[in-house]
Amino acid sequence: MGLERAFADEPAFVPYLAAGDPSYEASLEYVEALARGGADVIELGLPFSEPIAEGKTIQNAIVRSLEAGMTPDRFFEFVEDLDVDVPLVCMTYYNLIYQYGEGDSESRSDSENASGETASQGPRPFVEKAAAVGIEGLVVPDLPAEEAAPLRQACDEFGLDLVFIVAPTTKGDRLERMLEQVSGYVYVQARLGVTGAREDVDDATEESLARLSDWDVPKAVGFGIKTGDHAERIVSAGADGVIVGSALVDIVAEGHENGDPVDEVADRLEAKARELKDGALRGAAERPQPERT
Repeated sequence: MGLERAFADEPAFVPYLAAGDPSYEASLEYVEALARGGADVIELGLPFSEPIAEGKTIQNAIVRSLEAGMTPDRFFEFVEDLDVDVPLVCMTYYNLIYQYGEGDSESRSDSENASGETASQGPRPFVEKAAAVGIEGLVVPDLPAEEAAPLRQACDEFGLDLVFIVAPTTKGDRLERMLEQVSGYVYVQARLGVTGAREDVDDATEESLARLSDWDVPKAVGFGIKTGDHAERIVSAGADGVIVGSALVDIVAEGHENGDPVDEVADRLEAKARELKDGALRGAAERPQPERT
């Protein structure tokens, strides 16, 4: 499984955009702009009509994408049409994954899998198709770790990583279940201090990361990161990478609302991506270096 390689040599910048927002063709250009700007992994949102875990910015992006005609099959076409050389992760909700195989498409077989279920049941058909088009991992915000075994099994079968989101309130048995099943990286949800002071950011991030210190998987921190300075402070506090969504979706939304040319919006996204990646690199340079013996 390959997502960990994106974190191997330097802190990873992991941007998010909703696929198909505000249109199929514009979204292709926007995702490719993020890759040019230094993205190490790109999270692509597959829209779901009830995105319970998302804030208003992402919800609006999902609405725009759905109104432009995005569906699971269209999403897979989108991934195939992308011209990027970075790992791609699908972020979506379990209902879409589970129901994908219920159609009668000729491309979906009804052969039995190892668990005895037919291939048209459960998450296996979706994961098989995702792997075929080049998706390397999944993030499923509404899937409890206690219920993730069928998806983990399908990911193992087809070579995908399964990323879990660890909130500041995630502890105890639930945290242990995630540890048993996570691969690729863990999405650490950390709160930025409201004052923006370095101490606030460092304390919040270090507290979140400290709980995961025994996890042998990269820790990417997200939640409220909007600037290169934010990225710098998060990485200097010990994160292996930063995940940025709303700050990028805002650029897409503003461009759409203003009727700006797609290439201009793409340039803004590329510049913001470079700012965030450069900030992460600065943060890595500020970490205390281990003493040589």
